[in-house]
Amino acid sequence: MAFHEIRFPANLSFGSVGGPERRTEIVALTNGHEERRTPWAHSRRRYDAGLGLRSLDDVAALIAFFEARAGQMHGFRWKDWADCKSCAPSGTVSFQDQEIGMGDGVRREFALRKAYASGPGRYWRPVAKPVQGTVLAGVGQVELRAGVDFTVDWATGVIRFAAPPERGAVVTAGFEFDVPVRFDTDRIAVSVASFQAGDLPQVPVVEVRL
Repeated sequence: MAFHEIRFPANLSFGSVGGPERRTEIVALTNGHEERRTPWAHSRRRYDAGLGLRSLDDVAALIAFFEARAGQMHGFRWKDWADCKSCAPSGTVSFQDQEIGMGDGVRREFALRKAYASGPGRYWRPVAKPVQGTVLAGVGQVELRAGVDFTVDWATGVIRFAAPPERGAVVTAGFEFDVPVRFDTDRIAVSVASFQAGDLPQVPVVEVRL
């Protein structure tokens, strides 16, 4: 799949509407009970980029970005302003934000991930598109140095340590991240008169699996 390592203009994604969706299959039994299951291990996010447009210059920037991606052809990065950090949106990223694995004395590579917990439930979301220069990491509650003790593959979200974390040591990381997406349409229809009247075009964007 073609993917361009470029972020959709953040000033245009600010104000957009969207979030995660799940797919649940529900079967009603004759006794009134239900059976529920899901074919998806991970949620998928959808957004509407049209709601972030505030001027005709914004429309021009959107169209240029759309054309450069060839519509639905090429994926790109998207900043979800409501969920773009390993910590709370108002917090400051720390190397202890997320547990990404446990050392065994051999393994050097660990994939970034983010936990979503509520009550007894916990979901681990893979993070494949960290923002360059934002990743912090540590082993056993000791912060390590980026570029010296570890490196990051910004296209996959995998951290590689110079030395394998010792057995039983908790590996942690903090980061900002983007969502890998593509346009969910091959057509953008804009009327200048309608735009000036406040009628914004719909520009659906959907998360892609990597």
